Amino acid sequence: MKLAQRVARIQPSATLAINAKARRLKKQGVHIVNFGVGEPDFDTPLHIQEAAINAIKDGQTRYTPVSGIDELKDAICYVIRNDYGLSYARENVLVSCGGKHAIYNLLQALLDPGDEVIIPSPYWVSYPEMVSLIGGKPVTVPCAEEYGFKLHPDALESAITPRTRLLIINSPSNPTGVHYSRSELAGLAEVLLKHEDVAVITDDIYYRILFDGHEWCNLAMVSEALRDRTFIINGVSKTYCMTGWRIGYVVGNADVIRAATKIQSQSTSNPTSISQWASVAAMRGDQSVVQEMVKVFEQRCRYVLECLSKLPGVTCPTPAGAFYVFPNFSHYYEKKVGDRSIKNSLDLADYLMEIAHVAVVPGSAFGEDHCLRLSYALSMEDLQEGFARVARALENLS
Repeated sequence: MKLAQRVARIQPSATLAINAKARRLKKQGVHIVNFGVGEPDFDTPLHIQEAAINAIKDGQTRYTPVSGIDELKDAICYVIRNDYGLSYARENVLVSCGGKHAIYNLLQALLDPGDEVIIPSPYWVSYPEMVSLIGGKPVTVPCAEEYGFKLHPDALESAITPRTRLLIINSPSNPTGVHYSRSELAGLAEVLLKHEDVAVITDDIYYRILFDGHEWCNLAMVSEALRDRTFIINGVSKTYCMTGWRIGYVVGNADVIRAATKIQSQSTSNPTSISQWASVAAMRGDQSVVQEMVKVFEQRCRYVLECLSKLPGVTCPTPAGAFYVFPNFSHYYEKKVGDRSIKNSLDLADYLMEIAHVAVVPGSAFGEDHCLRLSYALSMEDLQEGFARVARALENLS
């Protein structure tokens, strides 16, 4: 059967493909250490689970307004006011079926075919694919490792053309864990203020997972003049260990939010009612569980960086947050073991999966082939075992 041309324009998610392969091997009895997983390894906090159960008991199981229940919108505005220092109303909020869905609705509302979207590289795997699926043109701007994988104002200025419609910025970042400081964001804001037709998507899904006293900041907080064309993407998945609950949201200009809501109304309609009530409890409830989780991730991050420092030829910028590292493994390219030759990140990822039974994501999926992405949302026992396996596998390459 003939397929639509748009299908050929996009690639399947590399992270989901890696996880699927790891699950298949696990079902065959192979013990896989999965560094590819992109979700916290903690259970959803008990008070959030109980809120969902109570919602079912209370009959909150029917359709809700397309854009989300008022109670959740109020909770989102409360969080944004407390954590960002910014005030929004219900009309500025659209609740969707996860952060990815929120971004997709927003892109549908803003982009016409041929419109350009600037995406700093390394990037989250889905940004360019979603832009392409809509008919837009992803413009990736390489950000070098020696500069911390961050977008420089001069590079942003050079990438802007008359067709540029959006900049997508993700901080703390998946895959690198880097976080833009207030002064770095101010430099980008100076460029954006000269180009009034360029809007901003700031993907803040990891904003609560910051280490070493890093100050949370995004472009809307830095520049009041940019606020009306900056769209905040966030959700409950990473902060509250609710990846399967599928609640994300976008906050921004009310006219655009209405347009994105119209699109959602003709695609998915409302997000799950039960998950929405659980998310209210997450945002309004005890936040100490989040703080404890962040402490654990910070300890693991230090351990992972120590392990990486012991691998010959591997370099890695220190993450400021999230739960990923993005080390450069290109030292092992052009090496061999038997008939197997390692030419790129995909070859190395396949080698580690098949020989070491360790799942990692090739950096090519994120726009940087020199690197691999490793998640440390794993127990310390798995981290220790995983790095021991990686070290042994790399020693066999020559």
